[in-house]
Amino acid sequence: MNMISRTQADEYADWFRCLSDATRLQVLNFVAAVARPVTVGEIVDNIGRSQSTVSRHLRILADDEFVFAEPDGIHTMIRINQGCMTALPAAAAAIMATSYEPD
Repeated sequence: MNMISRTQADEYADWFRCLSDATRLQVLNFVAAVARPVTVGEIVDNIGRSQSTVSRHLRILADDEFVFAEPDGIHTMIRINQGCMTALPAAAAAIMATSYEPD
């Protein structure tokens, strides 16, 4: 039987807690789908939420390292953490005691 450690369980719980909000899922989906750094304004325009709402959710996503926010002049560029593309599915597989093989 493959059991996850308490440390892993705590980390995975943090990740899934972060993703338990529909707006954060929309933000993360947009940034991942665009596949290039985007401005906060682009996210606002594409998910239909206010700038303050998007910024609040981006801070939460950045705290858990789903996205990276990098200053670029007067803008902040948001990019996806590519490590999440394999770490998140692997975490779900570990929780369900199955294996995950990335493409």
